[in-house]
Amino acid sequence: MNPHKNKTIPSQPKYQLSGLPFRKIAPNIVTMLALCSGVTSIRYSVQEDWVKAVICIFLAALFDGLDGRVARMLKGSTKFGAELDSLSDFVSFGVAPAILMYQWTLFDFPRFGWFFCLLFSIGMAMRLARFNTMLDDEPQPDYWHNFFVGVPAPAAAALGITPILISFDYPELSWLNDNYFCAGVMCIVSLLMVSRIPTISTKKWRVPSFMFVPLMLIVALFVTFMISNPWLTLGTMIALYAVSIPIGILFFLRAKHEYEK
Repeated sequence: MNPHKNKTIPSQPKYQLSGLPFRKIAPNIVTMLALCSGVTSIRYSVQEDWVKAVICIFLAALFDGLDGRVARMLKGSTKFGAELDSLSDFVSFGVAPAILMYQWTLFDFPRFGWFFCLLFSIGMAMRLARFNTMLDDEPQPDYWHNFFVGVPAPAAAALGITPILISFDYPELSWLNDNYFCAGVMCIVSLLMVSRIPTISTKKWRVPSFMFVPLMLIVALFVTFMISNPWLTLGTMIALYAVSIPIGILFFLRAKHEYEK
């Protein structure tokens, strides 16, 4: 008699690949474009092609700004997409700018040049990790909706490579690639990333109807300057953002005071 004759053989689970709607794939495609731009920037940095390296970082920032909007517009947000976005931000705005600055000038800073590049990358990693953990925390008060905690990743990358941008139009300014100056910039930006300083966010802003035409004129003027003098225009925009940080703190304190009344 076969002892196994009456035993029931468990059926094998049937695995079936289910299709994903394009609305859930589209945001990930945009995120991958940002990641490819960041990695390509590293390649150009190694080849000492500074202009293309900088352009790739700004392309990554453009795609990074689009992926979230595409996800919200198509209602295609996924946990996978959020994790992919964080990894893309770390490479494009943490690793790529650090390698770019190191290849541009900090390699000539004995013993300490690589330290400040590591500091920048670590600061970006800590910022993104804190951002991800804050998503699971209790909702912030209403006055936080118009502010970020610390400097966001794309803005930090732009601030970190500002000396290179200015040097494109003003190569005679030798202090721009001074090791101590660039190391100080990397250190300050790293601290701003991991700080809890409130910085202005435009995600919740709404444009009044009477401001639509003036805003379009400003956009047209910006595009004109970008075509005629792109590096000075970008450098000016980054400088204005740096000025907005203390202004944002004042607005935050005012909003907090009104909320707590």
